[in-house]
Amino acid sequence: MEKEDIIHQANEQLIHQGELSAIGVFFAEDYQAHAEGKTHQGHAFLTRFTKQLRTALPDIKVVKVEVLSADEDKVTFHRTLQGTHQKTLRGIPASQKKVTWHELVVSRFDGDKIAEEWLVSNLAGQLMLKLPKDSPDASVESI
Repeated sequence: MEKEDIIHQANEQLIHQGELSAIGVFFAEDYQAHAEGKTHQGHAFLTRFTKQLRTALPDIKVVKVEVLSADEDKVTFHRTLQGTHQKTLRGIPASQKKVTWHELVVSRFDGDKIAEEWLVSNLAGQLMLKLPKDSPDASVESI
């Protein structure tokens, strides 16, 4: 399977369908994710993150995956996601509103498995924009 196809399949099965068994299919055992200045590791992290995301946004869907570049061991892509924020996520209270956000991801492969990713997302900012204006959580001081 081509690396671009693996990216599309992994997004569909893991994020859109919530198939946790896809983690072992598409991601290396020693997987690392770099986001927001932190590094997260392993299948346990991917399982926990996927469950948290799907709990807070149960109707989450991958609207679009656009591969920007691909070479021997890396694929860079932009994805658009959408879901209804129904439960608290990373300290941001549920707004019960639909949110659309964008992510830029660089995936490094080891063979046919995603071994490492660097991710930039505007999810937190988009969730904050959906809070009621009078919510104490919507203030700049709470960021």
